[in-house]
Amino acid sequence: MSNPNDTIHHELALSLVPKIGPAIFRGILTYAGDAKNFLKLSKGKAEKIPRISKQIISIRNDFESKLKIADQIINDCQKKGIRVVTFSCDSFPERLKNIEDFPLALFVKGNADLNPSRAIGIVGTRNCTEYGRSVTRKVIEDLIPYKPTIISGLAYGIDIEAHRAALQFDLPTIGVLGSSVDSVYPSVHKNTAKEMLELGGLISEYLPGSPMHPSNFPQRNRIIAGLSDALIVVEAAIKGGALITAEIAFGYNKEVFAIPGNLQSPLSEGCNNLISKMKASIYTGVKNIEEALSWSKENPQESRFNKEKSWTSLPSEEQEILKLIKDKGEIEIDQLAMLTNLSNTLLSSKLLNLEFEGLIKSKPGKRYALVF
Repeated sequence: MSNPNDTIHHELALSLVPKIGPAIFRGILTYAGDAKNFLKLSKGKAEKIPRISKQIISIRNDFESKLKIADQIINDCQKKGIRVVTFSCDSFPERLKNIEDFPLALFVKGNADLNPSRAIGIVGTRNCTEYGRSVTRKVIEDLIPYKPTIISGLAYGIDIEAHRAALQFDLPTIGVLGSSVDSVYPSVHKNTAKEMLELGGLISEYLPGSPMHPSNFPQRNRIIAGLSDALIVVEAAIKGGALITAEIAFGYNKEVFAIPGNLQSPLSEGCNNLISKMKASIYTGVKNIEEALSWSKENPQESRFNKEKSWTSLPSEEQEILKLIKDKGEIEIDQLAMLTNLSNTLLSSKLLNLEFEGLIKSKPGKRYALVF
């Protein structure tokens, strides 16, 4: 078994190589086994990795320099109380592993559980109204019995209201930053960010000390969408970051909700438009979340334990299906058929039975996910 610190070191170094994006990164880990073994592959085997170029293969000759930079970053992060989490770490968000454009590394401050049982993203305009603020608080107050982690972007307006309401009601909350975690933006939210570290925390894909760029903010929205089981848009104009996040979440086949608003208010136009284009369901209360995600008010950790314990009474084929879905987060029926060697007829029957048992749910694109 590889050393976790060694894994972080090599994966962080690999993430620093120009032109290595998520697809190539995943291909390297799949074909080589891990980032360290990539350095040991023969040139012929390395060239078989999908989408890889000779230029990327050639960087192995000077990979030592990337390892030294990674070592310096890790040491600096340790001094600042920042965790470095790379793709193969146990703590890397499973929800993000299932999206094509996952971040190659995350920098984390605080006690955030990056794999909570339940996670709700809440976003909206920076120029929110008093109605938007009160609705945000009400949404989060209604979520208390379900104990989700609240995900948002620490921005002005709805984002910061969501974080503050989560703190008020003792729910863990994670801020996904468009800046590095050692340079909170906007700076007026530093006190709230500090409070968040106890029950939740801050995460960013940007290296500590790196300059902030306007393009960081729409880029980070995919992480908010990816981390959330469902996304709620409270108030939004026809254009803006909240709408970008909603579009991304819709593309990820996440549950997206929009709170309808006054037809004469520009800050309701974005939400109403999402609903009219059927890219979001109307949010009228917490029951919408409960039904869409098959949540109950029981303790989610206890629910997960009890349901996993009940697997042992199921036929072996169904246990195997559940394990595969758990490992993958979400999985397509064709992939399940290939991995289980079950006929389409038998597999469909097993999946239907597991849905009746309340253990899995079908999602768009013939995909399946665990209910808990």
